[in-house]
Amino acid sequence: MTDLLIQLNQIFTAASQALLVLLIVPLAMTIVRMLRGPTHADRFVALDMLTGLAVAAAALTMGATGRREFLDVGLGLAVFGFMGTCALAIFLEKRGRQ
Repeated sequence: MTDLLIQLNQIFTAASQALLVLLIVPLAMTIVRMLRGPTHADRFVALDMLTGLAVAAAALTMGATGRREFLDVGLGLAVFGFMGTCALAIFLEKRGRQ
């Protein structure tokens, strides 16, 4: 039973590391959208996506290292990202009225 748990832990760690590497593709696409976005709304959506990728990276890092502190980092990033998205939505709404 213990050997099975050790093997599952190794598989989970390897999968987390592989998924962290795969996060590079959406990260690159998001950065391109932030830099080339034709409107402010496109850039804000890309920023929100970047926050989601950071939360995913924190969760996968927790899986790869086994340190639970990364979940706290992910939660903090999610809260700040949500607050930032709300603030930017208010900004866009006020800007559209002018």
